[in-house]
Amino acid sequence: MKKFTTRFLRDNQGVTAIEYAMIAGLIAVLLATSLTNVKTALETVFSNIVTAL
Repeated sequence: MKKFTTRFLRDNQGVTAIEYAMIAGLIAVLLATSLTNVKTALETVFSNIVTAL
């Protein structure tokens, strides 16, 4: 049991996978937020173009 516990505590593969998943989730949230802002800006630009025409 002691050998298993020692090996389990030294194994870093699971931790790395969790870290990558958290980074991917953070990137997804940032993309969603920034794309919403881009959408709003583009709608404003095209509305101004339509109004000018």
